[in-house]
Amino acid sequence: MVRVTAVVIEDGQLLLLDQDTGSGRSWSLPGGTVEEGEPLAAALVREVREETGLEVAVGRLLYLCDHIPPGGAGPHVLHVTFEARRTGGALGRPRPGADSRPIRGVRYVDLGELPGLGFGAVFVRLAREGFPGAGGYMGPKAAIGL
Repeated sequence: MVRVTAVVIEDGQLLLLDQDTGSGRSWSLPGGTVEEGEPLAAALVREVREETGLEVAVGRLLYLCDHIPPGGAGPHVLHVTFEARRTGGALGRPRPGADSRPIRGVRYVDLGELPGLGFGAVFVRLAREGFPGAGGYMGPKAAIGL
């Protein structure tokens, strides 16, 4: 399974969804599953619109990582994360049914708040530094603090 996620940072704040992740965090990056035959950029634009109400332009590839559940307890998921820039829309309520896990809200969060929301030190450092060395494979999702 392939999932796309967006990193939208404005004025030192990261766009996040208030949503259980299944990993102990209750905040996540906007994004979701790429549909059959759908280009990655189109999937990212669609997912961000459905989940946040915002229109975005897809920027550079930030990283690839994967999640392989232990013992085959679920599908192998490849996460493809892009930088994105808001181009329009209004931050608002997610479209009902926009995700398989209910989204309680959407907001921009100061980068300094990320550790308290369950984001690991590696992800926080990368976000603060503008994702230096962007575009590479980062290994398992847990290795970058997600």
